[in-house]
Amino acid sequence: MNANAPLRISVVVPTYQRPDLLERCLGALARQTLEPGAFEIIVCDDGPSSQAREAVQKARAAMPHGPNVLYLEIADTQGPAAARNRGWQRACAPVVAFTDDDTVPDAAWLAEGLEVMGTGADAAAGRILMPLPERPSDIELDAAGLTRAEFVTANCFVRRDVLEAVKGFDERFGMAWREDSDLHFTLLEGGCVVARAPRAVVVHPLRETRFAAGIGMQKKVLFDVLLFCKHPRLYRERIRQGPPWLYVLISGLLLLTLLFALAGRSGLAAFTLAGWGLATVSFFLRRLSVSALTVRNAAELFVTSLFIPPLSLFWRLVGARRFGPRFP
Repeated sequence: MNANAPLRISVVVPTYQRPDLLERCLGALARQTLEPGAFEIIVCDDGPSSQAREAVQKARAAMPHGPNVLYLEIADTQGPAAARNRGWQRACAPVVAFTDDDTVPDAAWLAEGLEVMGTGADAAAGRILMPLPERPSDIELDAAGLTRAEFVTANCFVRRDVLEAVKGFDERFGMAWREDSDLHFTLLEGGCVVARAPRAVVVHPLRETRFAAGIGMQKKVLFDVLLFCKHPRLYRERIRQGPPWLYVLISGLLLLTLLFALAGRSGLAAFTLAGWGLATVSFFLRRLSVSALTVRNAAELFVTSLFIPPLSLFWRLVGARRFGPRFP
């Protein structure tokens, strides 16, 4: 391996308070088949901590002959989109590779990505593997959607001059949601060539989540609205067709129940409450039928089925007020 090889690619890894996962990711990057002098690693710490800095120092010590590992404290802003921007802006190579701190890149990841980028592509999307149990829970099935996405920042490659031309990631995407689709759509609308790199593989192991995490995840709908406002045609074609009518029905019945109860119309309130209950149970059973039949999963689905429809619509309304009166 040639430590003095010309720099060909910069790897940007945003991280946030997960030093153990960052250490695992850096260990995988240390095992790349690409010459150590041909790439650099830029760790963008979105919640600056001594533990992340120590993980980077440990990685440097484990790779005395390269690649160079740079640690950036991101203190002026927050969110993975902004952290990635700070990373590629510091990159010195003509191609930038993006992955996340909770991934395990295959040993040939960078070499395979560069091979595809060498065909003249402006960007390339690698393949993500997410090992699932035989009967995954609902939250695990939701996470596995990453493996079917067209273009994700857990595994993609973009020419640095292209990133400069499109001004990188839109930092209004303040959570890890849709910022990669936004970049993808911006590239497509700009006439860029976005290739597939199926042999550039990154493993994305499942992480444990807190109970009923799906409730808090509804805030991500904000960024569905932003993405739709920016790219309505591509959103409709590649992400979702039409509004969530079941959520509208469930939430509408719940709202009518409250209004009838406040108006003293107990009969009508009971009728709409029964309708809300039936629709909610149907939503719960549909989700349970395709996921693990365990006590925890059933309990989690029951709780989240009560809250997801109204919260999803609430965040759509917030998004429409913040980004524009359009609904995905």
